[in-house]
Amino acid sequence: MSNHKPLPEITVKALLLGVLLSMVLAGANAYLGLFAGMTVSASIPAAVISMGILSLFKKSNILENNIVQTAASAGESLAAGVIFTIPALVLMGYWESFNYWEVAKIAAIGGIIGVMFTIPLRRALIVVAKLKYPEGIATAEILRAGEEARTSEKPDAAGGLKIIGIAGIVGAGMKICQQGFTMWHAAMEGALTVGQSIFGIGTGLSPALISVGYIVGRNIGILVVAGGLISWAVAIPIYSAINGFEGDPMDAAWTIWNSKIRYMGVGAMVIGGIWSLFKLFKPLILGIKASLDAVKNAKSGGDVPRVEKDIPITYVGLVILLLLIPVFMLYIGILKSVGIAALLTIVMVIFGFLFSAVAAYMAGVVGSSNNPISGVTIATILFTSLLLLLLLGSDSGVGAAGAIMVGAVVCCAAAIGGDNMQDLKTGYIVGATPWKQQVMQIVGTLSAAVVLGLVLDILHTAYTIGSPTLSAPQATLMMSVAEGVFTGNLPWNFVFIGAIIGVIIILMDIRQEKRGSDFRIPVLAVAVGIYLPIELTVPIFLGGMINHLGKMSGATKATEKKGLLLASGLITGEALMGILVAVPIFLTGDKDWWPAVHGMEFLGPIAFMGVIFWLYRSVTKK
Repeated sequence: MSNHKPLPEITVKALLLGVLLSMVLAGANAYLGLFAGMTVSASIPAAVISMGILSLFKKSNILENNIVQTAASAGESLAAGVIFTIPALVLMGYWESFNYWEVAKIAAIGGIIGVMFTIPLRRALIVVAKLKYPEGIATAEILRAGEEARTSEKPDAAGGLKIIGIAGIVGAGMKICQQGFTMWHAAMEGALTVGQSIFGIGTGLSPALISVGYIVGRNIGILVVAGGLISWAVAIPIYSAINGFEGDPMDAAWTIWNSKIRYMGVGAMVIGGIWSLFKLFKPLILGIKASLDAVKNAKSGGDVPRVEKDIPITYVGLVILLLLIPVFMLYIGILKSVGIAALLTIVMVIFGFLFSAVAAYMAGVVGSSNNPISGVTIATILFTSLLLLLLLGSDSGVGAAGAIMVGAVVCCAAAIGGDNMQDLKTGYIVGATPWKQQVMQIVGTLSAAVVLGLVLDILHTAYTIGSPTLSAPQATLMMSVAEGVFTGNLPWNFVFIGAIIGVIIILMDIRQEKRGSDFRIPVLAVAVGIYLPIELTVPIFLGGMINHLGKMSGATKATEKKGLLLASGLITGEALMGILVAVPIFLTGDKDWWPAVHGMEFLGPIAFMGVIFWLYRSVTKK
């Protein structure tokens, strides 16, 4: 793009569309995360929807579409930060229900801190370290294709919107049949016993999970299911053989996994987070130095290219300092101690910056859809809980809630850090102005913060967050970690075993790196698999293998793009329908509002296999 006549970026229509999509996608992702324990980047569907809508105007351009997807994806990533932590306050009984203003405040503060922390990281990770950001590249390709279609008067972007629309209807249709009319179960599962050893396996019947797997690809799909198999094919059989079990084998396997085995994932996550920090240190220092040099250059009258202009680092520092005041007030409201609240504010800043950096780095390596920000949040909550245990003692009634509050702000910051760095990678490729994207990240964050409290209230009234329908796996885990430190019930032996597994995986990955292998083993991907239910990891693996088979068949870039659009549509349709199904239950207060349709259980597996076949046929060379 020319520096003399840059295309308009933040226009009225782009601003309004960005705000609207941020709100809608924040709600959809809040549902998906509470249901599946994972969230998926909304940059691609946001870019396609933006191209479809803005093409109706006489004047629109690629940079406007980029601005829209920047705001929209900031909203959906903030949803992850909120739903992975804040429900824990209700689950542990500290809150009786979701306080709208408290949720909005925590989300807005954490999100804006995350935006500020990503500003010095842009140069460090995108320009200096040249990380891939796979979904950032995919979004840029879709934006470029849409721009080419628009300028050559071929409505290819509208074609992309059509694919997303059809896939969205399929995803939504399956969701309403399963969730609304309870025509089939959400998963198929079974267990085999050999002596006293339980071997459990199952798969969710969710098109969204197949799509998550397709987007993250074969390598990550294999690693996530490998983590699941470490839990379900190794650890649970060994534990049940030694300690025995009672009742139904599958129920017993779930109990063992939930109370013991998944804590191995916590240990592996902590080790993975520390390792990621170690790898990130050098490029981070270089990036901050480059940001300071740019400010000095601008002050001395030097010309900074438009595509290199961030929000000045001095403004960044000032905003962070100002935000520390509401953070401090948040902590003093819980702990009633000025000294401890001040200490926790300092802890939050340190962990917030370090883990925003880790999340931003991981998004560059494995993509933001697979970015396990919950791992860095667990590390934050573990450290904060141990600190508060030391200061307040084990009989503190507010220590666990205080640790969750620190974790919530850090989690929102880390979620924004990873996803926004991906958006800045897209902007870097298409020639956007970084400071304008950073402003829109703030706009998208504030838009999502306004609606997330309401979405949580609707979903909790309709499904009860923490119930089997909406299990909120991450928030449940955060609560278990925080409370476990104070009660002494945390199964530390499993945390330590997980840490050892993490070290072994890191050593394996170093060996792969030295061999120059394409198949890398990021420890956080395996750790995610260890603590996610096996029913979620199996369909993610299947989706990853569909991606691989598509590439093996010699599929073109156009075919790959079609697969990305189709997967994005399935995710968006299923997630939005999850909220729509909840609305009448919320309005009437009747959990049985939707009529149950019996005798159709066989349709679930058939529809699921149909989606697999459809995606496979769409992405393989005919």
